[in-house]
Amino acid sequence: MNKLEAFGHIAALAIRGDLVFPTSVNAALRVQLALDDPDCPMDDAIRLVLAEPQLAARTVALSNSAMFNRGGGTITNVRAAITRVGYHNLYALAAATVVRQFGSKIADPALRAKAEQLWQHTIHVACLARIIAREVTEVNQDTALFAGIVHEVVGFYLLSRADEFPGLLDPDPDNWQPASEEIILREVMHKLGIPEPVASAIEGLRDGFLGVPPDTLLDTLLLAKHFCPVPSPLAKAREELPASESVVDLFIDEEMGRRIVAQAELEAAAMNSAMLV
Repeated sequence: MNKLEAFGHIAALAIRGDLVFPTSVNAALRVQLALDDPDCPMDDAIRLVLAEPQLAARTVALSNSAMFNRGGGTITNVRAAITRVGYHNLYALAAATVVRQFGSKIADPALRAKAEQLWQHTIHVACLARIIAREVTEVNQDTALFAGIVHEVVGFYLLSRADEFPGLLDPDPDNWQPASEEIILREVMHKLGIPEPVASAIEGLRDGFLGVPPDTLLDTLLLAKHFCPVPSPLAKAREELPASESVVDLFIDEEMGRRIVAQAELEAAAMNSAMLV
């Protein structure tokens, strides 16, 4: 099966809602969807997190990381960890667990290497988006973090299916892939319950332009990808912002750019450490 046939087949399955997710993804997804309710009682949140031991350990680890522990004591239980990181960041951590699990069953070493690089790209974009949201675009920084975590979800999904479809990741000289990929992206995001504003921003990454001034979630993601030090292994020819660097410099000068990249590196290291638990 060549690339065209593989994409067409997966897109047709996606339209029918026939998406193949690892069992571990479905388990983490149940937690994520429950936490999407801001009125979810604390005791229910604790019960949900404890039902997934890996997520529970990661929540405690993240609460003790430099990202969230600003000089407080060491946390040793889930209740205190949730209180420190907050529901929004717990939701993002559950989403990160979902995204990470897509690569867990990949057998081919080359594909596993791509999945690992895509994860590093993802986590750096997420941390950059959080900082840029706070300091530049003034969108909700928790939403920006979440959007960064899930913005490459279709790439992870395709990597998880590439063992079954060997031609899936072959070069695409005729550039017909985007149409099928958009279909798959929409259906994957729908199944994952990604909120419409976030889904819209992610869809806009393909051909969106940086606003002047940048003040939207899409702008935040575009800037985060622009400054990300780890390239996506699945990047298309157009990976840079469609605006000139001088436009970016109007809002993030060289010194600020270095500072936010350095800060994002520290936060990405903290999240990576939590995800290794």
